[in-house]
Amino acid sequence: GRQQGGVIELEAIKPVRQSYLTQLWSDEVFKKDKNSLFQNLTNQISKRFTYAVLSIAFLSAIFWLIYEPSRVWNVFTAVLIIACPCAIALAAPFTLGNLLRIFGKNHLYLKDASVIEKTAQIDTVVFDKTGTITANDKSTIEYEGLELSQEEKQLLGGSLRASNHPLSRSLYEILDKNNISTPEQFTEHTGQGLETCNQELRLKIGSKSFIDPPTGFSEIFEEKSNSRTSVHISANEQYKGYFSFHNTYREGLSELFQKLAIGKELIILSGDNDGERERLRKLIPEGTKMFFDQKPGNKLQFIKDLQESGRKVMMIGDGLNDAGALAQSDVGIVISEDVNVFSPACDGILDAKRFHDLSHYLDLSKKAITVIRISFILSLFYNLIGLAFAVSGNLLPVVAAILMPLSSISIVLFTTLAIHVITKKLKK
Repeated sequence: GRQQGGVIELEAIKPVRQSYLTQLWSDEVFKKDKNSLFQNLTNQISKRFTYAVLSIAFLSAIFWLIYEPSRVWNVFTAVLIIACPCAIALAAPFTLGNLLRIFGKNHLYLKDASVIEKTAQIDTVVFDKTGTITANDKSTIEYEGLELSQEEKQLLGGSLRASNHPLSRSLYEILDKNNISTPEQFTEHTGQGLETCNQELRLKIGSKSFIDPPTGFSEIFEEKSNSRTSVHISANEQYKGYFSFHNTYREGLSELFQKLAIGKELIILSGDNDGERERLRKLIPEGTKMFFDQKPGNKLQFIKDLQESGRKVMMIGDGLNDAGALAQSDVGIVISEDVNVFSPACDGILDAKRFHDLSHYLDLSKKAITVIRISFILSLFYNLIGLAFAVSGNLLPVVAAILMPLSSISIVLFTTLAIHVITKKLKK
């Protein structure tokens, strides 16, 4: 669950690791019904494979019993030994498992191997704006309004420290961290802001609609706040002013969108105002759809509508206001500048430093599926050729016993080598 309505202090005793994240994701509460395509296919093949092999073995034995009884036992046992579904069963888990491990080494932590399969099918990528395509640590922040008192600054710092929202974290970084006060009551209204109090001081921090500035709110201030991402503040129901953010977009954003635009629909879905619309138009490919002033519920419904129209959707967000949309999407990825901020609603966490490699991860997922399909074909050829020799009486059982495990080993080696080759360019 998630702590709400108050502030707690915790001590981290373990560093972030793929294995630890997997433990958290394994909780029943966070499981999605996302069946593995290849696991289902393997299970179906395995069921039919047993019946098919037994049928071939008995029919072959009957045939040789009529024409050359001395070969019956050799043919019957050779057919049972040489036919091996293991190679088919091993192709998907070894391929996806290897890629999952390599992704983890390169700062993309996925929930499980089935996420790679889902990623390969994605045709629509939806991005949040703040904290996702913007860099929190590079934003320029300005304050407009009445000067904050020392008590207000202290409570503001303590309140922002308790929030995981990207704007809260950015704003907290510019405040005096050595002079803060812990709020006695703390409530975070998803998609709106924070409400916090300490003794006789009550602060509201968030969007303009959440703070509700007075009618006399300066037109100049209003124009400035509407043209930029802003966080408004009130103290004891008295409007104080706002912090405006001049966003810095992540390095490689334009190049990433250009690559993703080939074969995929791109959408920006933001809870902020549309003050950055024109600036974004210059950075991203023409035809990229942009929607602003979207509440968490709107984002969730937007993803549902896309899926109902037959789209396979990947949602890229910051993990807080996007929790519903991340959970609803076929694949939900959180971009995090602090991978210790865990969001169980997502399917993966991508370190912000590797944001520019997102298109590469998607391409590798598709290539991994190709590797699995080739492995299936190789396994099929092995079984057909082996059975042909066994049924014709030209394969001794002892030779079949040697070839059978070699087929499984060869598939494991092929998938491991293939994944190594296709991920060679992925820098560690």
